[in-house]
Order: sequence, then structure tokens, then C-alpha cells
Amino acid sequence: MSTPKDWPEPIIRVQSLSDSGLPEIPDRYVKPPTERPVTIPDSNDVNIPLIDLGGMLGDDNTRAATLDQISDACRNWGFFQVVNHGVSHDLMDNMREKWRQFFHSPMELKQSYANSPKTYEGYGSRLGVEKGAILDWSDYYFLHYLPSKLKDHNKWPVLPDSCREVIEEYADQLVKLSGRLMKILSINLGLGEDHLQNAFGGEDIGACLRVNFYPKCPQPDLTLGLSSHSDPGGMTLLLPDNNVVGLQVRRNDKWITVKPAPHAFIINIGDQIQVLSNAAYKSVEHRVIVNSAKERVSLAFFYNPKSDLLIEPVKELVTPEKPALYPPMTFDEYRLFIRLRGPRGKSQVESLKSPR
Repeated sequence: MSTPKDWPEPIIRVQSLSDSGLPEIPDRYVKPPTERPVTIPDSNDVNIPLIDLGGMLGDDNTRAATLDQISDACRNWGFFQVVNHGVSHDLMDNMREKWRQFFHSPMELKQSYANSPKTYEGYGSRLGVEKGAILDWSDYYFLHYLPSKLKDHNKWPVLPDSCREVIEEYADQLVKLSGRLMKILSINLGLGEDHLQNAFGGEDIGACLRVNFYPKCPQPDLTLGLSSHSDPGGMTLLLPDNNVVGLQVRRNDKWITVKPAPHAFIINIGDQIQVLSNAAYKSVEHRVIVNSAKERVSLAFFYNPKSDLLIEPVKELVTPEKPALYPPMTFDEYRLFIRLRGPRGKSQVESLKSPR
């Protein structure tokens, strides 16, 4: 199974469709009825956990309480928000604004960064290479940060001004924050604080960024900005739009619309950490709804294992009562599933479970 060099059909930019003022979305974006978002009045008291990371610097009781909150979120939600995370608020705002400016740049400039399914790096408008697939209502930009051999500044936008410098600073800060979170996750599993990081490859890990642009949609009840999926990598740090909600998390067969806290990062467990933890931590299905009145920009930073390293349940977490649920597999082998087929709920990680 290998990735094709080009897309199966001509690429249409969703932003161009939106800007054209069309009253109805093309059939290629209309989801089956079972996958369409259902508008249900949101209960104001339901949201993913909000955790103050500053508690890790407090006294023993405060630190223990913060660890417990994160442990509960990883085991029961798969998602949580963090504030007091150490990343500059100005940097977060600047990063989001630079990318909003990029997506409003002339099409010729954006097209010069057009991507292919071989690496997905660059300006894109679809995931998966299945001919005739129902597409999502979004454009995106994907780029590599780590390992260094994959980082190519020439593949990063040169405009708006200082865009590359801001991306570099932002990614450096998020790698550091990811390392702090990995220690916490490891401690909460009863392992040494560096155990999960070492299972990822130590300092030789992968990190990449996907900036999502969800244009205004004339029929948001018929489509999705991003179909239901769990993230194939290790851990995701999402910088959401500060004005428009869109992320929905699946919990108890219901979709909860996440309400972002100001200058918070939304953290979610990926499939690789679910595998390493032998399913103690959960990677959870999520999706993105779109809006008829407002566009939306979000930035997903993926912190991943070294791509050719075998990932399997940590032996300390395997017992006769809970044998290893997953066979060893490299992240390269694993992510090819989504690169070929696009987002498909939890079908990949669930299909790997060993029969009991």
C-alpha cells in the first residue's frame, strides 16, 4: 500500500466556492444523513475539562489535584483545555492572525504552495485519495517542524511578513509545552516521567502543524468542516478560533460543542498514546461544524512518535488481567490509513485491537 503522487480529481478550493456566493453546496460536500450535524440547544454547563497548568507549580496538594484532573480527563474524556500553559498570548494571537491573512492572500500566491498526497505538505483542500469521496468544507495548510530533516522553510509561506519567524517561534514553544504534558501523562500512568517521551523516541520525535480554514457555508446543516475521526498521532494541541465555535467532541454517543476558554489550548489524546497506554487513555472521536455567517481558523499542532519506531502497549501496563490490546506498528504504517482513506471515525485504532 503506497501513497499516490497526485490527487484523483482536480482540486477545488472551498474558499473559492464560498466566495462565489453559491446558494447551495455542491453534491460532493453533502454528507449522508447519519453524518450531518444535528442542531440541538447546547447545555451551558457541559464542556470539556478546563485545567490550570499553573497548579503544577503550586504546593504538593495543588500539584496532586492538577495531576488528578489531567488523569481523569485523559481516561474519561480524551480532551481537556489548559490555561497558564506558558505560551505567550501575544504569540498565539499573532500566529492565528498571520494565517488568517495567508488564507485571504491572492489565490496565485496560495496555489504556489499547493500540496500533493505524497506528503500533504503545503496548501490543501482534501484528505484521502478515494475517487468520488464526499469531501469536507475546508481548506488547510500542513507543514513539518520536526524532525529537522523534514523541516523546509521554503515550503512555509513567505507572506504575510515575518510569517516564517512567527511559525518557528510558535512551534518551538509548543514542542516545549508538549514535553511538559508528556511528563504529566507518564506520571499519571504510574511510569517514570520520561517513559512516554522515550517511547516516542526521546528528542527524536515528529511535530507538524495543520492550519484549518473553514469558509462560510450556505448549508452548514448538510456538511462538516472536518469529518469525525480520532487523531492518528500522539497528542494534539489545538489553538481554536477566538470568535467562532466549531469543534465537537463525541461523548456518550452525543456531540458536545467545545466552548474555548480565552487563550487556552485544547489538548487531545491521539491514537499512539491510546496504544502505548493500552487504552487507559482514550483518543476520542471529534469533528468540526461550519457556520453560515462566519469563517473560522484553527491551528492543530501534532506531537508524534518517531515515524519508524514500533509503537505498542508499554510492558508495565500489560497484565494477565489486561493483556496487550494492540500489535506493534510504526507510525508511518499507521498514518498511511488516513492518508489514503481520509478520516473514518475510530475505525483504524479499533480495527487493530487483538481479539480477546
